Amino acid sequence: MGVFRYSPVDFLLTCLGLAFLLLDLGLDGWAVVALYREGAFAGLCFLLLFLAGSSVLVQAFSWLWYRCEGGGRDTPVVKSLSTGQLRALHVLQLGVYLRHAGVVEIAVRSFRAASRDVHGDGDGDGDVAVCLSHDLNLLRLVEAFSESAPQLVLMLAIILQRGQLDAVTVLKALGSASAIAFSMTMYHRSMRSFLPDKAKQNLTSSAVYFLWNLLLIGSRLAALSLFASLLPCAIVPHFLCSWLVLFFAVWWCGTDFMDSSCGEWLYRATVGLFWYFNWFNVVEGRTRNVTLLYHALVLADISLLCSLWCWKTISAEQPYFKISLSHAVITAVGVVGVYVLGLLFKMMYYKYFHPNLAKEELKGDAELEPLKTEIYADEVDSLVFSPGSGEALQSASRSRASGVPDVTDRCLPVQSAPDVKRCNKRMRKLAENFYS
Repeated sequence: MGVFRYSPVDFLLTCLGLAFLLLDLGLDGWAVVALYREGAFAGLCFLLLFLAGSSVLVQAFSWLWYRCEGGGRDTPVVKSLSTGQLRALHVLQLGVYLRHAGVVEIAVRSFRAASRDVHGDGDGDGDVAVCLSHDLNLLRLVEAFSESAPQLVLMLAIILQRGQLDAVTVLKALGSASAIAFSMTMYHRSMRSFLPDKAKQNLTSSAVYFLWNLLLIGSRLAALSLFASLLPCAIVPHFLCSWLVLFFAVWWCGTDFMDSSCGEWLYRATVGLFWYFNWFNVVEGRTRNVTLLYHALVLADISLLCSLWCWKTISAEQPYFKISLSHAVITAVGVVGVYVLGLLFKMMYYKYFHPNLAKEELKGDAELEPLKTEIYADEVDSLVFSPGSGEALQSASRSRASGVPDVTDRCLPVQSAPDVKRCNKRMRKLAENFYS
């Protein structure tokens, strides 16, 4: 297994992620005040539901990773907190900020150790920083599809109902969809860290990955917004029915992502939410047929939503604004065409940029996991020890099995603990699904 290294680029992206998180919080507050002043109380209720539900969902995952799986509890800022204090911070919806603080703290310590040419601690801190950043990227992805995506659909539907769609609004919507696609790209960047050096993907692969996600997500959100603008009462049943089908599909796939039973059901429900907007690979092995089936169903759903919008727009029952038949047809066909274009870019990515690797070829292989877990009970993330530590592990194991304490060479200087390399076992499972 290679060492996970936390680069200055990753550190910069983490700091930018925190800045955008605070900016998004301010913009959400501004949107709530704007809807209240305009008297759009129905939209205000939905917006508050999205904001509160997303925040609770993100904090729930963060707390489960802290409490049930121990992920991220080895940073000094978290070690200084008791379990009750940690729980209180998550109840106050501050757990994500704590994770950002932990990543920044470990990353700064890693960079300082590297600048002083200190060997061992710097690499260990880099491993921890990479693991924590993986969790942050996954939490951002949860927030993107539980808050940003439905919020964008809501705001576009309100704008379309008022007939206020202009170039500035289109650019704002494109920027919001780009932010969601960027969250997917950051998730992609996290998985790239598990690739061996010989199979590293270049920036072009990330650019293509971002582009096809932008096209697929943008087309899906546009179709939902058009449908919700004319049939606002139908969008809720559409989501609930679709989500239930997708949730049972995830359950049928038999995911094994979380360490707790309640956490696994929460994860499956969240993946069903992901699938409502975009594909997220959670199935082991080759998933070509499953992916093709999913995209075929979504393409059919988008075509149906656009057709219903087109029919309602040109009908006399349309109460909001009138557009010509040709413009309505061009809009509907354009939305469907963008989704097809995104599928073409996705095919290009998998043909020219996507490496297919076996599980054993990925970084983070944990062949000694049972023995390491027994010896180091406080370490709950996947651990891989450097060469030369195997004899020490076997000796310690034999001593415990025989009940005789190890008293050999007590007069000699005590050797340091074996060099521990970490990897995020949750993200490694996703990397196995994505690359193998």
